[in-house]
Amino acid sequence: MPGNEVSQLNQYLTFTLGEELFAIDIAWVKEILDDTKITAIPMLPECIRGVINVRGRAVPVVDLRLSFHMPKTEMTVNTCVIICELEFDAEAAAVGFLADSVQEVVELRPDQIDPPPRMGTRIDSRRIKGMGRRDDQFIIILDMEQILSDQDIGVLQAETPEIAA
Repeated sequence: MPGNEVSQLNQYLTFTLGEELFAIDIAWVKEILDDTKITAIPMLPECIRGVINVRGRAVPVVDLRLSFHMPKTEMTVNTCVIICELEFDAEAAAVGFLADSVQEVVELRPDQIDPPPRMGTRIDSRRIKGMGRRDDQFIIILDMEQILSDQDIGVLQAETPEIAA
């Protein structure tokens, strides 16, 4: 049944935050930008670093490291912004996520993905969809439907209404 096995493969974009490897289902990813200037906006929560210009639209950028209680992302030549399309109140909105570096797209079968751990991670387990296994390495697969806190979503909707349109 090789054909059946291929249909059960899921593709994930892998990226690093510190020493840890994370992944997002490729269906959420719209584009990856590097060397992007972030414009800070006063009075936003610390984890929302500001906005970037994506084809004339202001797109908010979330520092996942801060959101996950890690040290702030230091901008380097490898730092990228992963643009994803999320849904807020049934409307699609582009949101950028800072990553220390983007690695590759990997394919994982369902039997290579374990449920999220109950403890032992720095991030809220509700934000984790699963733990991928590839060789001897774990990949933290993020749940993009839960990636932002309710507070972050409220700020994004209140402060940047033109983005959700």
